[in-house]
Amino acid sequence: MQKLKEKILSEGQVLSDKILKVDSFLNHQVDPDFAMELGNELADRFSADKVTKVLTVEASGIAVALTTGLALKVPVVFAKKKKAATQEPGSYCSNIFSFTKQESVDIYVNSKFISKNDRILIVDDFLAQGEALRGMIEITEQAGATLVGVGIVIEKVFQGGGKALRKMGIRIESLAPVQSLAGGKVQFL
Repeated sequence: MQKLKEKILSEGQVLSDKILKVDSFLNHQVDPDFAMELGNELADRFSADKVTKVLTVEASGIAVALTTGLALKVPVVFAKKKKAATQEPGSYCSNIFSFTKQESVDIYVNSKFISKNDRILIVDDFLAQGEALRGMIEITEQAGATLVGVGIVIEKVFQGGGKALRKMGIRIESLAPVQSLAGGKVQFL
């Protein structure tokens, strides 16, 4: 998606060979019109897959998951990173390691929001090592739902998460695959 690549180049900041900061439009401050364009693009790529729910993990994936759900006209479910006092028994749970925060967290989805009849599209802002996706895939499997694929805004291809998940037969659509951040420069695949 050319417009996304241009926005990354003009507004993104390369903080290291592994970290790309895009908080001005994607995951701290959100440009709603642009988020809708991203959601429409992901929805177009999965329009033939009969998606019934979009799944993401809080918090950075919510904006694009919501716009994708709007475009597909399906509900959006997000995994919570803390067990709420109001959480009902029977929630699905997975443990993931956050590359950006350098910590392990449990993620939870109430079992009444995903069922074996659902066709799940997982959407997230970044794909690096694939930990968040692995956790959401695990939750999808616990529910007995069908995973139709994964929509990613920015994939850091050099970190290998996408390659490993694709080897498992998972369809991943990345809007901006980044090959390298070496030398402070974004190089797209």
